[in-house]
Amino acid sequence: MADAVEQLLTILDLETIEENLFRGTSPENGWQRVFGGQVIAQALVAAQRTVPADRPCHSLHAYFMRPGDPKVPIVYEVDRIRDGGSFTTRRVVAVQHGAAIFSLSASFQRHEDGFDHQIQMPDVPGPDELPHGAAFAETILQNAPAAVKRYWQRPRPIELRPIFIDHYVSDEKLEPLQRIWVRCRRDIGADVNLNAAVLAYLSDMTLLDTALFAQGLSVFDERVQAASLDHAMWFHRPVRVSDWLLYAQDSPSSTGGRGLTRGSLFTADGTLVASGAQEGLIRPRRTDLPKK
Repeated sequence: MADAVEQLLTILDLETIEENLFRGTSPENGWQRVFGGQVIAQALVAAQRTVPADRPCHSLHAYFMRPGDPKVPIVYEVDRIRDGGSFTTRRVVAVQHGAAIFSLSASFQRHEDGFDHQIQMPDVPGPDELPHGAAFAETILQNAPAAVKRYWQRPRPIELRPIFIDHYVSDEKLEPLQRIWVRCRRDIGADVNLNAAVLAYLSDMTLLDTALFAQGLSVFDERVQAASLDHAMWFHRPVRVSDWLLYAQDSPSSTGGRGLTRGSLFTADGTLVASGAQEGLIRPRRTDLPKK
């Protein structure tokens, strides 16, 4: 697992090709497409490289255009749109095979004091109260489908401890809610930009799944075609991703072949550190198309 974290840090350390031009690679994990959270995080890192260190990112908005090819590098082109007195704005386009696969707009702000409030964290069991490791596999995952088992037991840099996984092991139509404790598997230090990039990486995990729970389905169901369309994040307060964070997710709507999901990330003491939203393609897989 430590190797998985080191691998993540390596792919986030982009190569500088030229001013405003960066190159990133993908891990060799056998996937057919690049994980969306990786592209979000790498694009954010590219933008961060062109912004003063005292201006952390406070929001980003992104669109997925084409599946990323994990076999070839991704080139990130940064457009320095604005450098203002308080805010800095960047636009990043990710390119593969001569075509844009992803775009991101991000805004950065120097620290300011101001009004302060937040919503309350849901009342849930803490991460140490939940089964994990072998206990999780022997109890919660015992009767889960093979695809679900593979996902939850896959080596990854982010540790996930779900409060419940009823949605993944049942075809019952359930409330579109999800509660998961998440953290980076080892300490990566206090660097604000790096922590924001890793938080962006993990924010894409499990989020779109929540839109399918009301249908009694999951992204692991072979009858479902699912893909992220866009992604947004707001960074409210400083965070250390090596500490446990509660990822509280819900899905207010699905219609027209698309599902909307939202997420709030809280520290263990209840501090809201970030919010996110994503709309994704969720529709029955087309099985009636003529074979070519």
